[in-house]
Amino acid sequence: MEQAAPDLERPLQPAPLEPLGHPDAGPEAAVGEEAEGAPDEEDPGDRTMTENNFCLKKIEISVSEAEKRTGRNAMNMQETYTAYLVETRSVEHIDGPSVLTDSLWRRYSEFELLRNYLLVYYPHIVVPPLPEKRAEFVWHKLSADNMDPDFVERRRIGLENFLLRVASHPILCRDKIFYLFLTQEGNWKEIVNETGFQLKADSRLKALNATFRVKNPDKRFTELKHYSDELQSVISHLLRVRARVADRLYGVYKVHGNYGRVFSEWSAIEKEMGDGLQSAGHHMDVYASSIDDILEDEEHYADQLKEYLFYAEALRAVCRKHELMQYDLEMAAQDLASKKQQCEELATGTVRTFSLKGMTTKLFGQETPEQRESRIKVLEEQISEGEQQLKAKNLEGREFVKNAWADIERFKEQKNRDLKEALISYAVMQISMCKKGIQVWTNAKECFSKM
Repeated sequence: MEQAAPDLERPLQPAPLEPLGHPDAGPEAAVGEEAEGAPDEEDPGDRTMTENNFCLKKIEISVSEAEKRTGRNAMNMQETYTAYLVETRSVEHIDGPSVLTDSLWRRYSEFELLRNYLLVYYPHIVVPPLPEKRAEFVWHKLSADNMDPDFVERRRIGLENFLLRVASHPILCRDKIFYLFLTQEGNWKEIVNETGFQLKADSRLKALNATFRVKNPDKRFTELKHYSDELQSVISHLLRVRARVADRLYGVYKVHGNYGRVFSEWSAIEKEMGDGLQSAGHHMDVYASSIDDILEDEEHYADQLKEYLFYAEALRAVCRKHELMQYDLEMAAQDLASKKQQCEELATGTVRTFSLKGMTTKLFGQETPEQRESRIKVLEEQISEGEQQLKAKNLEGREFVKNAWADIERFKEQKNRDLKEALISYAVMQISMCKKGIQVWTNAKECFSKM
């Protein structure tokens, strides 16, 4: 029996993560602790914020050109790549003139570096995806070469859309590294690497381990992960269907060119009917050649769907980060419970579970009171430290859930609006295409009527 995809339209309210080491403490107690003694820690992202709100209300961003270049890579081997001209304009006022402030060239790999940085420093945000590096889900007459001019042009539009997405985000738009990406061409990559974001990135093995070993996953994040999988599957299937339809449509239109050839040949042997047949043949040739522009326009709508195909992975990245935080929380609670048990056993002199220490005690005798007191003191210090760490992880987890769901709600509104507009525009384009076909046959009918 198939399971329905989780409904992301229902209200999603953040719930606090419970301290697993304290099963008797309810949400009220946890909130009380947070209000009472939690220190105001600096958010790591604050170090990267610029004072100016660098957003679309103050600037205009465009990727205006793409240029093929040849250079040397890190291995000192010659390579051919595409560079993109990023331009920013400061907006004086709503209806006033714009002043060109910066223009610089960026490679696709630099866009990737920027996004990887954003993923690490803003794990609770559904970071906008980049356009595809190589063409996928293409119909057979379309080139899959990443240096093909048509593909480069669509990727240029996708890269511009990525920058606009980041610039319109209420948090990402204020990031200092993003500002430098738009304004500083020289040593931008060195500045990014100096942030050490690669060292902060979670390893895939650790994330996979957390996925399988977390004991109390948040049901909402589990549903969100399943939804992202379903969304990716549905859009992938839709793009495959569209590619097959494009192939068949291309063939149908091109076959209409045979009408033009036949009518032209026929007109050569007819005196009274010749002009009408020749004109009808011309309309058929126009009809056959129009499919190239039609399917090229379709690719732009396909690219809009591909953006949300890649957004599915961005949703999963947020879910993986939450699983990692939940797993760390559970491990900290488990370690704290173990130390408390050891301390209790030392204090009472009773061993409730099998342990290596219990075996050595039986074999070599009991510890002296001084040794036992020393060990109890060390354990008490570790317990106190563990409780502080558990409390900090709880607060961090709650803050992550709160911020993540706020951004997911924002993403949902954007997704619904964008996909609705894209599908409507695609339907309108199909209607327009059909109307042009009707017009061609209407014109052919008039030609036949005048014969």
